[in-house]
Order: sequence, then structure tokens, then C-alpha cells
Amino acid sequence: MRKTIIENGLEYTLVGDYFLPNLTLTEEHRPIGKWGRLHREYLKTEHPVLFNSLVLSGKLWTYLADLNEQAQERLFLIVEQMMVAEGVTEDLKASDLLAWVGAMNSIRNRAEEIVLHELIYGEVAV
Repeated sequence: MRKTIIENGLEYTLVGDYFLPNLTLTEEHRPIGKWGRLHREYLKTEHPVLFNSLVLSGKLWTYLADLNEQAQERLFLIVEQMMVAEGVTEDLKASDLLAWVGAMNSIRNRAEEIVLHELIYGEVAV
């Protein structure tokens, strides 16, 4: 009897009476960050089949790291655009710090809600 077989794209090794898959961890070292952790929990609860598929293929960490980078870039872009649209400038910061902080908190919160809706909890496309 052979000690290894390949089925459905996975290699299995005979251990005792059972064939166990040869799983390896990816060498990905990028952090998944806040957005990746949120999306991971979303996948676990709402799309468990996709989550398990990504885990077994070894692509979950890379997928989450890429999503985290996209979310960070999108958040930065949205904040910058909202600052321009609402006239929140360094002049406002110099003249009225509390108004600037309030405006920036409002902008940041709205931008985070947009990112959550579009990238984290939106339609999953792998």
C-alpha cells in the first residue's frame, strides 16, 4: 500500500490506518490588523465554508493581510476626501483645536462605517 496519495489537490500521508492531509503553514508575516480580525470573525460566523476553505488551502492569512491593507488605504482616502469637502484644515486646527478634533472624530467615525460596510461586512469575493 502506498504511503502517500494525492486527492482533490491535497497530498495525504498514511499514519497508522488513516490518511491525514499534509498541511503546511504559510510564510506570511504581514499583520492582519483590526480590519483583518473583524473580517475573520465575520467569515467564521457568516461564511464558515469559505473560512474553512481558506484555512485548509493556507490562504487565509494572506487574504486577511491584503484586506487589511486595502481597508487602511480606503480609510485614509475617505478621510482625506471628507476633510477637503468639509473644510477641515490645518488653519482650523490652529485657530480652534476643539472644533477640529470634533470634526476629525466625526469624519473618522463615518469613514470607518463606510469601510466596514464596503469591505468587512459586504459581499465576500475571494
